Amino acid sequence: MPQYEVTMLSMGRGDVPGPEAYWMSRWDEWVPLRFQVALIRGHGVTALVNTGPAADIGPMNEKWTQVLGERAVLRREPGEFVLDQLSAHGVTPDEVTHVLLTPLQLYTVSNVPAFRNAEICLTERGWTHFHTTHAHPHDDRATSIPDEILVHLVTDAWPRVRLLGDSDTVAPGLRTWWSGGHHRASMVVEVDTAAGVVALSDTFFLRDNVDTDHPIGISENMYECLAAHDRVRRTADHVVGLYDPANFERYPNGRIA
Repeated sequence: MPQYEVTMLSMGRGDVPGPEAYWMSRWDEWVPLRFQVALIRGHGVTALVNTGPAADIGPMNEKWTQVLGERAVLRREPGEFVLDQLSAHGVTPDEVTHVLLTPLQLYTVSNVPAFRNAEICLTERGWTHFHTTHAHPHDDRATSIPDEILVHLVTDAWPRVRLLGDSDTVAPGLRTWWSGGHHRASMVVEVDTAAGVVALSDTFFLRDNVDTDHPIGISENMYECLAAHDRVRRTADHVVGLYDPANFERYPNGRIA
């Protein structure tokens, strides 16, 4: 089977209240997060898991401030915009063959139009939920898929949009399965590498969520979170939360394999 390289790219940092990252726990703490895009390369595939926040993070930060306060804003250093990160790794937008989106939020979908040649992969469950739900306490339409991104997806990009089943194969050695928990569009991306199977997801923010079996608090179904924890513990060699700052401590320069 093909084996890929996986490199985590930093998109910026933010803090969230403890109970958001750990269900009903750590009430007096703020938990640091580091938002990331995964770059997967090998065997003719250059794939991204998510596309990072927009070039202008002001509107997103304004919404986050309204909900959680100023401490929760995304803090992005020069060079952490997704196109800058890709350039630093010798990748141009037109070389990206696949974009996998999990979940559907401003910090994942905002730069989809930059990748004009990529197959755009998202869960069919998440897509259906977006188009059939009129009111939801967690999945707001404007912050799930903004209008300008939605228009792009259903017009120019529609021939390249791929709706993934509950268990799917994007390319040999690159698989996905619907995990839910965090959002209806959340999934786990499994990558075969020389160092074993890498499991990437937003259903768990941190590897500690999985190691301690403590689900995230900002979830839509804790049982889905627990089921995802159990599965990745059994099937993955590297459990990688897409917001885990420790990824860059465990893996120098974010390079997992």
